[in-house]
Amino acid sequence: MIPARPRDRLYAVLTLVLAVFLLPAAFLRRPGRARELACRWALRMRFPAEDLTGLTDGALAAFTAARTRALWRHGQLIGLTSGYRDPAVQQRMFDEEVRRSGSPASARMLVLPPAQSGHVKGVALDVRPHEGARWLEEHGARYDLYRIYDNEWWHFEYRPDSGGRPPRRLPHPGAGHAGEAVTQP
Repeated sequence: MIPARPRDRLYAVLTLVLAVFLLPAAFLRRPGRARELACRWALRMRFPAEDLTGLTDGALAAFTAARTRALWRHGQLIGLTSGYRDPAVQQRMFDEEVRRSGSPASARMLVLPPAQSGHVKGVALDVRPHEGARWLEEHGARYDLYRIYDNEWWHFEYRPDSGGRPPRRLPHPGAGHAGEAVTQP
């Protein structure tokens, strides 16, 4: 995994300070959930292009709880670069990767077709920065959020049916799909 950049640490500190300043206003709006609300406001300022719409209720609640704890308890930022994707967008991404890589099999190493994508189902989260992904990899099971692929440090999925045990990590998105064998670790 890539080492933390000083700029990322500075952003984390500034976002936490902002959340602390927003806490009184959040307490007035939602006393029982003030920390969550202040965190949401501060992260919205840090990651203004972030879009949480389309995630399942469970995935959204888990992600919100995880990133709130990460910020308040550990001073870590977790931003979303991609969550839910419309099937047409996912198909376009898959088709572009097929053109770029030369075949559907090689494209599946990075992008899945819509019927197999956790993004289309509203349970996949591509996160940033690296430190946030590391935090989520370490603490995500508490929220049923798991890193799924070896080749994608940023990709996590909400898996509430795992019983708190991480699902087997696959080498890449296409492993285990379309007849491709997955070897046991």
